[in-house]
Amino acid sequence: MDKIAVLIPCYNESKTIGKVVSDWKKELPEAAVYVYDNNSIDKTAVIASEAGAIVRHEYMQGKGNVIRRMFREIDAEVYIMVDGDDTYPAEYGRQMAELVLTKKVDMVVGDRLSSTYFQANKRPFHNFGNSLVKGCINLLFHSEIKDIMTGYRAFSYLFAKSFPVLSKGFEIETEMTIHALDKNMYMENVVIDYRDRPGGSESKLNTYSDGFKVLHTIVKLFRNYRPLMFFGSIAGILAALSLVFMVPVVSIYLNTGKVPNFPTLIVCGFTMLAALHSLFAGLQLQNAVQKNRQDFEFHLLLVEKMQGRRIEREENEQ
Repeated sequence: MDKIAVLIPCYNESKTIGKVVSDWKKELPEAAVYVYDNNSIDKTAVIASEAGAIVRHEYMQGKGNVIRRMFREIDAEVYIMVDGDDTYPAEYGRQMAELVLTKKVDMVVGDRLSSTYFQANKRPFHNFGNSLVKGCINLLFHSEIKDIMTGYRAFSYLFAKSFPVLSKGFEIETEMTIHALDKNMYMENVVIDYRDRPGGSESKLNTYSDGFKVLHTIVKLFRNYRPLMFFGSIAGILAALSLVFMVPVVSIYLNTGKVPNFPTLIVCGFTMLAALHSLFAGLQLQNAVQKNRQDFEFHLLLVEKMQGRRIEREENEQ
């Protein structure tokens, strides 16, 4: 088991990967630096290997698929995830690793948005998108996370081995954050400097298509992790619409004894039934989520025991 593992997912980063690997080997010489090449068509893997990284490959395209492979294959006390585009300085790595090792933090978030991100990033829609995603998640999950979509994070063994990776692409950071919030994992923010990509290096993130994917992921995860709030909100909207149109019909009936708008009354009745159905669906799903949280706590105990046995076995072998 590695003490510290630096994880670098890469796709066509030949212009920057050599410097990124060298910076991390200089900053954390005791760490194992892993570069996972995701079907690059340039010399990313060759350059990374020459710089001293352990190069592996993930042939399913997408950052989420790469991180799934990393967490499955690598055992470490601390995992530091960073992009291969040289936008995140390595000098914050030791501080982030120490938080995991000494304070037992499950996930350390490298916070770009409180530092130089908005000045260094030359893509205004990316700036708007990051602020929008952060606002949505903090509102929906009652949190105070400073940077949701940062690719600079540190994780504990417990987080890496218990996180179910479902996203395939750039939505993975959002999924990580919501998972940690829902499972009450210990998170801390470290404010970092951010520098824009050097000339000739192109972002793989599509502002619009990937942005919509992230927003869709937020809605989907909100439904899965907060079903009572999600379906309760739908129930409230449907009930309010039903009452708005039903009240005039009932008022006329009370005054005249007649119902002039039977279709409206019927639609209002079905709308109210749909509201009740949505409410009870939310209640039932909330019970399932609560049971899942209880099972997850037991799963964490098993992961901790597995880590302890692995460390003990390695110490005995030495």
